[in-house]
Amino acid sequence: MGAGVTQKSNGGGRRRRRGKAAAMAEINVTPFVDVMLVLLIIFMVAAPLLTVGVPVELPKTAASALPTEQEEPLTITLTADGRTLIQNTDVAVEELIPRLTAIAAERTSNKVFLRADGAIPYARVAQVMGALNAGGFNNIGLVTDTDGPSMNGNGG
Repeated sequence: MGAGVTQKSNGGGRRRRRGKAAAMAEINVTPFVDVMLVLLIIFMVAAPLLTVGVPVELPKTAASALPTEQEEPLTITLTADGRTLIQNTDVAVEELIPRLTAIAAERTSNKVFLRADGAIPYARVAQVMGALNAGGFNNIGLVTDTDGPSMNGNGG
């Protein structure tokens, strides 16, 4: 790959026989550098695309259930009539962040499941997600029903 043949002269008038050539000892690294630069550019372009944003699962999907954990998961529920519940306890909107902060101090996991009725406006769900983040929970899973539309043409 880059090794070639050149003829050398010995300078003092003595010449080697015609047709006999010495091997060139230098390696041409230009193709290697070209390939490495192309790979560098490919990885620089592809690396930002590998980061994942916030995973969002909406009601009625074909998603499978998450595996269970050792610690009982914290569940926040938003009902269609406007109530907010932590596990099974009603919580006023003003008390949500202080309660979440107290709960986060006692737990080892920062995972929380958010169950929201499908009739609730998305803005309300986003506000509660902001409160969860402010309360110390940044690993939020949206709970959905299984056997919903699978987006591949099959009805479910």
